[in-house]
Formats: sequence, C-alpha cells, structure tokens
Amino acid sequence: MSRKREVPSRRREVPARRREVPAHRREVPTSEREVPVRNERHLDLRADCANCFGLCCVALPFAASVDFAIDKDAGKPCRNLQTDFRCGIHAQLREKGFPGCTVFDCMGAGQKISQVTFGGQDWRQTPDAARQMFDVFPIMRQLHELLWYLTEALTLPPARPIHRDLRRALDETERLTRSSPEKLAELDMVGVRHGVNGLLVQTSDLVRATVPGRKKNHRGADLVGARLTGANLRGANLRGAYLIAADLKNADLRTADLIGADLRNADLSGADLTGSFFLTQSQLNSARGDSTTRLSADLTRPGHW
Repeated sequence: MSRKREVPSRRREVPARRREVPAHRREVPTSEREVPVRNERHLDLRADCANCFGLCCVALPFAASVDFAIDKDAGKPCRNLQTDFRCGIHAQLREKGFPGCTVFDCMGAGQKISQVTFGGQDWRQTPDAARQMFDVFPIMRQLHELLWYLTEALTLPPARPIHRDLRRALDETERLTRSSPEKLAELDMVGVRHGVNGLLVQTSDLVRATVPGRKKNHRGADLVGARLTGANLRGANLRGAYLIAADLKNADLRTADLIGADLRNADLSGADLTGSFFLTQSQLNSARGDSTTRLSADLTRPGHW
C-alpha cells in the first residue's frame, strides 16, 4: 500500500496508483459518443470490496510507520483481515494506526482480478493460484489507474481535439485488463504508462490553456512544507509535485493539473480545487482540509477533515 507519485516509476507523470471527477465533467458533451465513456465505465473503476477477496490486504507489503502500525510482507494477510475478507477494524483504521489503508484505492482492480481474471477463485481455497493472483494485482491496479485518467480526459471539453486518440488508448488499455494472468505478468507497464502519459500531457496542456495569463509550472517540484497560503495556482502544472505538509490554505487551485501530486498532510483549508483535474479521492484523503475547502462536485469531503 505504499504511495506513489507520477509515472513511469513511482508515478512519474501518470501515477501508477490511485481518478476523481473535476468540475469540467458537469459540462454537457456535444458528442453522443462522449456520454457512455463516463457512465458505462464509472462503476468498474471504483473499488467493490464485496466482490474482492481482500487482495489489497494480502498482496501488498507495508512497513511500520505513521501510515501503518505494523510491518507486513507481500503475500501475507494483514492481521486485521477476517475470514469473510472484511477488515476487522475498518471503522477504526485511523485510531488503530492504519491511516494508510484509508487512503489506498484499488480503483476496481481488486474485483477485476477476483471475479474476471481468476473467475471467482478464492486464494484461500485455491492456494496454487494465490501467488500468481498477488503478483498480477499491482499490475491490474496500474491499468485501472490509467483507465481512470483516460476516462476523465474524455470528459474534458478542451481536450476534444485528441478525444479520438484518448478513446483508442482507453479501449486498448481496457483490452489489456482482460488478459490472462500469464500475459498480465509479462506486460511492460513502463511502456504502457509512457504511451498513455503522452496523451495525458497533451490533455493537460489543452485544458490549462483555457486559463488566461501566465501559469505556474511546478512539475515534479520539491515543495515539501512550502508556504503557499493564498497562492495563485490556477491552471498550474503540479504534476508529480511533492506537496507533503505544504501550507495551501486559501490557495487557488482551479483548473490545476494535480496528477501524481503528493498531498500527504498538505493543508487545503479554504483552498479552491473546483475544476482541478486528475485529482483523485485518494490524494484528498491523504491531505487535510476543512468545511471551507471547495471541491468539484464528484469529489467527497473526507470524513477526517
């Protein structure tokens, strides 16, 4: 459950981990083809734990830290995982020292591996398949993350000039998610992410170009602990920026590209994130905010704010 930033490695450009919907999605697309992209794929890219065999609680490793109370090796079930694949302390994860679990989002990869790739096989009942299932889960997670961003890009009107290429990439990526376990294990994810990332960079340029004036470029910048209270970051490029514990109170982040930005413990109190894009719920969950933080319609205010 380790956090990543951009992709190809450790979320450089297209995060290999955690898709939420910015304000642009509230605009009505002019093409009939654009509507189904959001509606038909939306639920497939959200975690459905009831149809997963607790894969994130088994397949992924984590180390004792401020995010996790214990060490756990990959392939070893978390001590809190129950026989029904539910978390025994789900309602108390933060209080029990597991805030990292509240941030992680498989984006639907868990149920895809459980119900599609392995046809409903339970790793406990079919231990011979367990190792392979655990190995391909992170790969599926990366593919679903790419699907998330491509789906979002297709809802952004300024990116309409490249919608055909985005849709083609979306269809190809979705095809890959239906590969056999053997083919999933052999995928060159660096290459896959690199190809999609080029389209997402073009999307970002087209969307941010709609903001008048000069925009800040903090792509990959080390802004750990930075004092950015009230900063004008509208239309900014914050791809992969390290904003850990940054003070972003009352900052203007409208129409900012936040793909892969590390917002752990960043203070977003009073900040305006309406219309920011490639911002995921997981990123929000890792940050701090309050009742005055403004979010796009399809993002949820975290319960711990």
